[in-house]
Amino acid sequence: MQIIQSIRDKGAAITVSVIVLCLIGFVLMDAKQGNNRLFGSLSKNVGKVNGEGITLAEFNKRITIAETQEEQRTGQRPSGVRTNQLREQVWNTVIAEKIFYKEADKLGIIFTPAEFSSILLSNDPANPLLQEQGMTDPTGKLDVAKAQEVLRNFKKLKGDQKEAVNNQVIVPLKLSSIVNKYNGLLGASTYYPKWMQDKDIADNKNFAEISYVAIAYNEIPDSAVIVKDADINAYVKKHAALFKQEAGRVISYVSFSQLPSGEDSVRSRTAVMDLKAPFAADTNAKAFVARNTSVIDFTDAFVPKSRIQSPVADTLTRLSIGEVYGPYVDQGSYVLAKMLGTKQLPDSVKARHILIPTVNPQTGEAVNDDNTAKKLADSLLTAVKAGSDFAALAAQFSSDGSKDKGGDLGFFAYGAMVPEFNDYAFNNPVGSKAVVKTQFGYHVIDITNQTKFEPAYKIAYVAKEITPSDVTITNASLEATQAAGQKDAAELAKYAASKGLSIVQNPAIIKENDFSVGSLQDARQLVRWAFEAKKGEVSEPFNIGDDFIVAAVDRVYKEGVQDAETARSGAEAMVRNEKKAALIKEKLTATPTLETAAKAYNKEVLQAGADSSITFNAQVINGIGIEPKLLGAIFNKTFQSKPTPPIAGNSGVYVVKTNALKAKADEAPEMIAQQKQAKLGAIRSQINNWYEGLRKQATIKDNRSESF
Repeated sequence: MQIIQSIRDKGAAITVSVIVLCLIGFVLMDAKQGNNRLFGSLSKNVGKVNGEGITLAEFNKRITIAETQEEQRTGQRPSGVRTNQLREQVWNTVIAEKIFYKEADKLGIIFTPAEFSSILLSNDPANPLLQEQGMTDPTGKLDVAKAQEVLRNFKKLKGDQKEAVNNQVIVPLKLSSIVNKYNGLLGASTYYPKWMQDKDIADNKNFAEISYVAIAYNEIPDSAVIVKDADINAYVKKHAALFKQEAGRVISYVSFSQLPSGEDSVRSRTAVMDLKAPFAADTNAKAFVARNTSVIDFTDAFVPKSRIQSPVADTLTRLSIGEVYGPYVDQGSYVLAKMLGTKQLPDSVKARHILIPTVNPQTGEAVNDDNTAKKLADSLLTAVKAGSDFAALAAQFSSDGSKDKGGDLGFFAYGAMVPEFNDYAFNNPVGSKAVVKTQFGYHVIDITNQTKFEPAYKIAYVAKEITPSDVTITNASLEATQAAGQKDAAELAKYAASKGLSIVQNPAIIKENDFSVGSLQDARQLVRWAFEAKKGEVSEPFNIGDDFIVAAVDRVYKEGVQDAETARSGAEAMVRNEKKAALIKEKLTATPTLETAAKAYNKEVLQAGADSSITFNAQVINGIGIEPKLLGAIFNKTFQSKPTPPIAGNSGVYVVKTNALKAKADEAPEMIAQQKQAKLGAIRSQINNWYEGLRKQATIKDNRSESF
């Protein structure tokens, strides 16, 4: 069935099969490549975790594996933005492994060969063999004999094959197993002692009734308080953990488009329009399309309307035979479309096949030479036409999983199979039999049923991409070069204004290993330049996407704590409130009464707590807000007989007096049990953040920017 699914996926590359890795062997694609991306020795470190180095060779090997897996999954080798994304993913994975495994080693948590074997021989959902075709019995349970064969073959693998299996099978199992053990250990350590339970019950049972005076900070206008850089710096020093920053840059840039101009579009349209009459007159559409180098290839097949990939499909299906429509714009090209014919095609087809493979779909290795495979397929076709049992031949000769069903593929829709298979199945009547070659090998196909016929159309296209001319590109390059000649960021801004260009301000801080800048996705070289440049410096033009980019460094952030300019947005309001609190306290004096405090700012003495909501564990005080300092003072015995001194809170300055401490009625046992479970849940939720905790404690040195 694996080959069937691959055919139905239009031949997309198949995810690496564990079984094939074990039984046939896997050659790690391009394992020896990748050195062209290096800027230094493979033995150098791209980073360190708690003093343990990560070599460039090690890191590149992991990237190569990730790229190979991506190619097998998508059918395309990753490049550009995707390559940068994979590098970032690999980096985070390597960091996580080094941090976590070191912690696990301290606790004696390991993953043994016996444990690995146990998983592969079990029906544990984590067992990758359960996902492989042919590894389970009719009930869906693991075929232990086949699994044991897989294990035996693991031991025989060497070199790249062994490393591939290790990275794609063993490492993920090891990681998930150790993480599960670690989580179990943390979960089992969750403890809510009896004394804490009793204290929480008492804290929730006792409530306070208070009188208070509140003077909000807005009683003093902001203009009355000046926050200097020295004030910001002093605040940052006291709260350094809140104002840490990584090295970074803020840049702005001007873009110069290389996209086709209006003149380029007219030129492209004219070139296509000149082909319209010859296209209509030509009797060999296939040759005409090839001769005129169309960006849309000729397809000698009838296609249902629902499968016509064109913005003008409704118009095209109304064309008469031989009629040419266009030019029209489709995905950046001017297109001519010529109707070649129409016929009725089935909506779905049922067929059976015998596959004689030429290559292994996972490794690309030859299985049969082309001539041998074709001769066998031709012989089988002759036998089928002579009356031989198709199902028996499929069971004996086919390499596909459908052989157990006599080669029956069931019904499939148009486009579900690879093109050659699809075209034969939908363009020939029931009963047709033939040998068809695809990327998998030679198929002996027998069409057994077709349903729901509808109109289909054969259309030829001549398409020319709308491309920028040399003049357009040269002009953009010259304009960018002139902009790059400005001496600093201020001059670049003036130059842009004089030319009617917009300076793009990128407010986000760029980090040293970033690969995108705002909407500029593949901008790694621009980021590298920004970290080598000084504040105000203007770059040479960078060719990014469809634009030339000229950038300037607006700000430079050094690793450490933020300076006053950077920290002001986050600290100014807090510092201002501190200054206002000092002024309010000065007016209230150090030991005010509720009455004198109220009189000083023409306020009322207010009451709260009669609703029994003010408990020691309360998050919010009704009528006041979130003020933890007040809660501490309210339940401080010192202030149960006299007012507090002025307390600077989150929203203002408060003077409070506790009038009474009272006890609520005993809560039902069920409620106490719920509260206990809620507390345990809160403790466990904190445990779930264990990795972030470990990462914060780790010393991580990132030198990737020196190599990438």
